[in-house]
Amino acid sequence: MRGKQAPKRKIQNDIKYNDDNIAKFINYIMKDGKKTVAQKIVYGAFDIIKQKTKQDPKHIFQKAIKKIAPLIEVRSKRIGGGNYQIPYQVRGDRRFALASRWLIEATKARKGEPMVKKLSDELLAAVEGEGAAVKKREIVRKMVEANRAFAHFAR
Repeated sequence: MRGKQAPKRKIQNDIKYNDDNIAKFINYIMKDGKKTVAQKIVYGAFDIIKQKTKQDPKHIFQKAIKKIAPLIEVRSKRIGGGNYQIPYQVRGDRRFALASRWLIEATKARKGEPMVKKLSDELLAAVEGEGAAVKKREIVRKMVEANRAFAHFAR
């Protein structure tokens, strides 16, 4: 790695819930710099969740992210002419980024409804341990279990 590492930027908390994770999630959903569209999607999904569950959508969002976020992942490493999938622990920032990415992918994969409805459905499914995003976490966990024998290659 050449030069200095770029400094971490501080993201401003979101307008409605004053939470930095929700602000990051809005930024992940945003396309072509259209932040207001992304905010409408997220806040609309939160309104639907509030109507359905009568609970604070911020807590539902945090529970869903916690259910989706992986603790361990596999990374490829070349050792002695062979590529091995080696299990590594996932740092906090990466955990949130992976969980958000998987949640957005699962939401986009659902068909036939507006993005607001799809996002609210996927968040509620994740809280109950169901949905495509939680399945993705389980797939990663199974890969870690299958490659646990190579854990000694990690430093």
